[in-house]
Amino acid sequence: MRRTRRSSPHLRIVTVLGLLATLLLPLGLAVAPRATAAPAADPVRVMPLGDSITGSPGCWRAVLWNRLVNSGYTDIDFVGTLPTQGCGQAHDGDNEGHGGELVTNVADQNLLPGRLAATRPDIVVMHFGTNDVWSSIAPDRILAAYTKLVTQMRASDPDMRILVAQLIPMNPSSCAACAQRVVDFNARIPAWARATSTDRSPVTVVDQWTGFSTAGDTYDGVHPNASGDDKIAARWYPALAAVLDAGVPQDPGDPGEDPASCTARFRSVSSWQGGYQGEVTVTNTSASAASGWTATVVPAGGARLTQVWNGTHTTAADGTATVTNAAWNGALAPGASATFGFVATAPATAGAPAATVTCTAKTPAE
Repeated sequence: MRRTRRSSPHLRIVTVLGLLATLLLPLGLAVAPRATAAPAADPVRVMPLGDSITGSPGCWRAVLWNRLVNSGYTDIDFVGTLPTQGCGQAHDGDNEGHGGELVTNVADQNLLPGRLAATRPDIVVMHFGTNDVWSSIAPDRILAAYTKLVTQMRASDPDMRILVAQLIPMNPSSCAACAQRVVDFNARIPAWARATSTDRSPVTVVDQWTGFSTAGDTYDGVHPNASGDDKIAARWYPALAAVLDAGVPQDPGDPGEDPASCTARFRSVSSWQGGYQGEVTVTNTSASAASGWTATVVPAGGARLTQVWNGTHTTAADGTATVTNAAWNGALAPGASATFGFVATAPATAGAPAATVTCTAKTPAE
């Protein structure tokens, strides 16, 4: 959505009142100033960035948009230089999903800065690299392109919030090696994100691979069908909602601005046939005190959290768990940590316990 700024009618009213006051003062009359409402904050601008999985038609965006709006996130604006391509439901379809693009080409040709300048996003939601993996481009080179794009995002907005997907599985009939290449590349993303993330511009990894089936959730081994769109949207939702809940700075770079931020770390405590015990440690990594925190846990291999202590939790249909602090362990001084534990059930084929964990922290004023 493109927005145009118009001169405020309140400014014209105040000017007229000032003129009336000047005319009436000689008569001993006074005009009380009229109160004006504070201007509303701009909507938070979210850029869906990627290739055809994001934009051709990328109907997971429609599912995600409507889930956000129906959950009360109405002050948002999906942005991009590309328009909607249908999807059969009303939504804000602006996006930056260019069919056939390689993230390495976008980086090499410096295509992103112009797109950022045209749309000015606050948050980037990125599922990008499928064509690179298909083309057998080395993970190191793809991650180098990721790093360049992140640098360009931060040049556009030093407070950019960045959500990066571990790619959905791929198994096209013309590329027998693609399935394993995706697995190998996805394994590299969390370490890259940890090295790239900053307190001011955090990078959050969202696991889009776990629980996604190329047989049941795509129509060609690569592109999502309706079931796949639902699963992709369900994985983006808690991560994006957490960023929206934490708030996006309206004035990037203000002196003294130091929002609370955090990191989350998963550890397997013990495991058994059909389940395991795990724990997550949330650490306040900013210089500001945190009054509360929320962690998102995406168990690997189809596992589901069944019991949580030292926090309260809800679990989405796809197994993603959202855990909020207990009444007594939400306040964290800078550098302080809180740990919650859980029990998860897991299929026999799940493999070693693993989970993707992220967190957001609240400041005392929130």
